Amino acid sequence: MTDRRLRGLRSLVRGRSATGRDSPERSMDPRFAGDEQPPPRSRVIDNAIYVDGHRAATPGSLPEAFERLKNTPGSMAWIGFYRPEDGVIVNVAEEFDLHELAVEDAIVAHQRPKADRYGDTLFVVLRPARYLDETEEVDFGELHVFVGPNFVITVRHSEAPDLSQVRRRMQHDPDLLAQGPQAVLYAILDAVVDGYAPVVAGLQNDIDEIEVQVFGNEPGVSRRIYELSREVIEFQRATQPLLGMIEGFVAGAEKYGVDQELQRYLRDVADHVITVAERVGGFRQMLHDILVVNSTMVAQAQNEHMTNLTEASNAQNEEVKRISAWAAILFAPTLVGTIYGMNFDTMPELHWTWGYPFAVMLMAGVCLTLYVVFKRRDWL
Repeated sequence: MTDRRLRGLRSLVRGRSATGRDSPERSMDPRFAGDEQPPPRSRVIDNAIYVDGHRAATPGSLPEAFERLKNTPGSMAWIGFYRPEDGVIVNVAEEFDLHELAVEDAIVAHQRPKADRYGDTLFVVLRPARYLDETEEVDFGELHVFVGPNFVITVRHSEAPDLSQVRRRMQHDPDLLAQGPQAVLYAILDAVVDGYAPVVAGLQNDIDEIEVQVFGNEPGVSRRIYELSREVIEFQRATQPLLGMIEGFVAGAEKYGVDQELQRYLRDVADHVITVAERVGGFRQMLHDILVVNSTMVAQAQNEHMTNLTEASNAQNEEVKRISAWAAILFAPTLVGTIYGMNFDTMPELHWTWGYPFAVMLMAGVCLTLYVVFKRRDWL
């Protein structure tokens, strides 16, 4: 590594330590807020030297691994880190002449899935995922892989995936491991893609539950649809770039001397990625349709509620009209009776022989007239 590039990396480490500020990739993502728990202590997961597909040495330190790799012809180093210190990555970058841009990505993390080639070194970013049954959520991780002519360096920033299983699988297949760093990269890709299967099953189960909740008119289902949609979108972002990435590996296989059998394995991984991508795309469409159905059902329920309120209001209006009509009918004889019940001596018709029959007929006539009027207007 040139002195200029090395100085740039060390400046980056010092700057991060002094300011404590997040990378642009991290600060632009609202998921990584200031209340995030501090990461566990970094460590070297495994450090091994392989010769012809067999584990030849397990150095106790990184300098010893570097020395063994230099002094053992035809050997390959496979070093796995879990959230390493920035200075450790810089030392590894200096030893293996890693490009400063790739090292910077590995230090700041929170990158999108991608594959970049810097000279004879390939830098791959993967987004593994796992489904948490307890909380019914998808937990996304991040894995960086440096693949060189005689080394593989993995930098894991999350609990998943468990690369120790990948290492054991490869060590039980020396013929595959003997094909070198490209075979290790294939095994890692295969493990990450296989890890998507439980996530797909968990998301499918969540969607089935949401469908039951939607048609059961359960409250809070809209929020769950929204949260699951975000997880599906994030899952799509993690899986969608993989197909182009693997196709690029296969296309460049001849140039970089990748074995024919290993190319078949990569195509098999690509088939699995296509299946996952199709399922995830289907999930996104299903959630959109479920959201539309839920909105329609909510609108229908609101319309039914408004209809019921309108019908109740109309019924009340009919009752009010009936009451008002009868009140008006009863008010007419009451008014006449009240006037003739004031007992004034000078009142007209007070001493008239036909005064009483006249008053009774007047009250009956007014009541009958009002009844007919209200009846024709459907108030009664």
